Amino acid sequence: MAEPLTLYKLIILYMLEKVDFPLTNAQISGFVLDKGYTTYFHLQQAISELIDSKLIEASTVRNSSYYKITPSGRQTLSYFEDQISDGIKDDISVFFKENVIQMREELSAVADYYESEVEGYQVRCTLKRNEFSLVDLTIAVPTEDAASAVCVNWKEKSQDIYENLIDLLL
Repeated sequence: MAEPLTLYKLIILYMLEKVDFPLTNAQISGFVLDKGYTTYFHLQQAISELIDSKLIEASTVRNSSYYKITPSGRQTLSYFEDQISDGIKDDISVFFKENVIQMREELSAVADYYESEVEGYQVRCTLKRNEFSLVDLTIAVPTEDAASAVCVNWKEKSQDIYENLIDLLL
């Protein structure tokens, strides 16, 4: 069991090392599970152990977990990368070639909310392109349901909202 779990960890580190943006749990799981490399349970165990050993960092926005490799993770991968088969590396390369644009777009529009100190909720909406902030907007809303709805709609409509803002302001 230890050897396959080590391979799953190396696959995750390799994936995170090959991109210059964080990957979501869903993106990593999608690749690993679609290829049939392991089960969801074993994958989550590998991710948890990588976090515990500080080889990857995790952050959570709304109900999505985002992972990025740490310097220690890069160093560890450099020692053991040869234990990942060329076939798996090729599968990862193809996966990124086919999905990198969609993956970046998923990370470009992010919204989260928190309870306001005065009343209601504050929703922070951001839209980025290549780590450059196009929009960073905080909106006050009266209820948690409204805050949640804004977060969902921001993901779907952020590009249209950005274009309308530019049209209105120019």
